[in-house]
Amino acid sequence: MSGRTEGGAVERDHSIAIVALGAVAFLTALSPTPALAHASDRGHVLLLPTGYYVAGGALAVAASFLALALLPPDALDRFWRRRLPLFAFRDGARAIASLASFAGFAMLVAAGLFGSRDPLSNPLPLAIWTLLWVGLVLLQGLLGNLWSWLNPWYGPWRVVSRLFGEREMKRPPAWLGYWPAFVLFFAFAWFELIDPAPDDPARLAWAAGLYWLLSFAAMMMFGYRDWSRSSEFLTVFFTMVARFAVIERDAGGRLNFCWPGAKLIYAAPLSLSGTAFLLLALSSVSFDGLSKTFFWFGLFGINPLEFPGRTAVIGIGSLGLVLMFVLLAAAFILAIVLGQHLAGSKHSLGQAAGLLVWSIVPIALAYHVAHYLTALLVDGQYAVAALSDPFALGWNLFGTADMQIEAGVVAGAGSAWWLWNVQAGVIIGGHMLAVLVAHGLAWRLHPVPARAALSQFPLTVLMIAYTVFGLWLLATPAAG
Repeated sequence: MSGRTEGGAVERDHSIAIVALGAVAFLTALSPTPALAHASDRGHVLLLPTGYYVAGGALAVAASFLALALLPPDALDRFWRRRLPLFAFRDGARAIASLASFAGFAMLVAAGLFGSRDPLSNPLPLAIWTLLWVGLVLLQGLLGNLWSWLNPWYGPWRVVSRLFGEREMKRPPAWLGYWPAFVLFFAFAWFELIDPAPDDPARLAWAAGLYWLLSFAAMMMFGYRDWSRSSEFLTVFFTMVARFAVIERDAGGRLNFCWPGAKLIYAAPLSLSGTAFLLLALSSVSFDGLSKTFFWFGLFGINPLEFPGRTAVIGIGSLGLVLMFVLLAAAFILAIVLGQHLAGSKHSLGQAAGLLVWSIVPIALAYHVAHYLTALLVDGQYAVAALSDPFALGWNLFGTADMQIEAGVVAGAGSAWWLWNVQAGVIIGGHMLAVLVAHGLAWRLHPVPARAALSQFPLTVLMIAYTVFGLWLLATPAAG
């Protein structure tokens, strides 16, 4: 949850939870809304030799580029193709798992509407902002596409289709591409990062419930497969993240163990809309970190020690979210153009960018994990406790309602040291893997090793700069 709201108690006012999704996007009320502070907010200034970490991280990424430039293409290709067979895994229970997920989702929405108004006691904000948006993203990146089993649409869609029979579905226009998912992801990021009170349980329940209904209606109109693959932003995002996982499922249903990022190497080039979607995924989490820094507040003359509340910074927050995406997209396109020019490539910009953008996945996943790690460690405990008593009626369904929350896991000098090292290691490792993936993709565009290495030089410089930026975000003073 990471400090999405301002501080105080949230009033039980359903009228402020008006959600209009004409373009299937969240448009929530902008009126001032009191909100709550969270235990997972970063409340310390990191007093560590961060200059050494930043320099070391940049050098590690640069060294990985130099080492890969000297490797023969066939050696890296053999590396990517290695698989360790595990066992076969069928889809028989997929609909049942999805129906169970839908039942849990319905319970959480009901808890949001009728349960506690405290986001640290109500399971809905904790489940969405911590378990789903942090925990499940991490599991997707490690284990593969769990979301295909856990999403709350597939099971109900199968049931309705069986009851009323299959009918001919309309196909979304081809020109739409991933743009619906892009718009929805931007609306989701705005709601999470800019809206005055995204942790308000009732407000979040209305938004989540209406989004589920409208997405389900779209799936009934266009078909589950077509709509979820390119327009439902959670499925699009989770599917892209799952390509990084070390577990792969082949066409025969057998699970195989593979190297991290191996599935990215053989991915088809993304369209312009898909490229924009991946860049937005990275820029939004980067802006989440930047928007809380003393540097950001200083740009607008705001005293970070007297934070005026999220309602007062809606304008600059919205501007920053858009600007971060535009700057990242411009830098990425410039790196691709320069790389193509250095290599003398005849490939189109769209083809090169659509293929090489897959190297963004390890970086986006690394930033996601590093940035939200404290939220997972602390708010994850609150979630386990809240799920035992979803309606604040004194229940103890799982025996965890009275568990003690260990907030000290992210507090104190010792915790700061290990937390920083884990976060820094994740970011540096993500960028090094991104360089590795980018080289594999570059060899698909440029079979000559020298040209492949030249084409990657500008993109590697961008990755080094983003490594420095990410480590600076972790170390710089933050508030709000």
